[in-house]
Order: sequence, then structure tokens, then C-alpha cells
Amino acid sequence: MKTYKLKTHQGTAKRIRATGSGKKFVHFKYGRNHLRRRKSKRVQRSLDKLRQLSPGNARKMQRLMPYNV
Repeated sequence: MKTYKLKTHQGTAKRIRATGSGKKFVHFKYGRNHLRRRKSKRVQRSLDKLRQLSPGNARKMQRLMPYNV
């Protein structure tokens, strides 16, 4: 019996990436590019940091990204 390859969801792969161990997922917060001049410097600095996904969302990401691209 053939085992089929699972496909990676490309939209998710472009927005989210796995950490080095592959157990956790990180992403940037939304709102980083558009209308950045009017945002305060404190908000802009906070947007530049990677954020960790919640455990519930991390389980969903493992389905969308089976090979942790």
C-alpha cells in the first residue's frame, strides 16, 4: 500500500516558522508594514519581536506544516 506525502500549507509556511527543536512555532505580529509612521516607537519595537504561538494553535500548525519547513 502506498503512503502519500502530506502537503505543506504554503500560506502558513510563509508566516510561521518552527524553532530549532521543532517543538514550538514563532511568528511576527500583524501590522508591521502598513501605516508604520503613525505608530509610536514603543509599538514599533514590540512589532519587531518574534512571538510564540499558543499551544492550541501550535497543534493546528503541526497539521498545516507536517515537515516544519
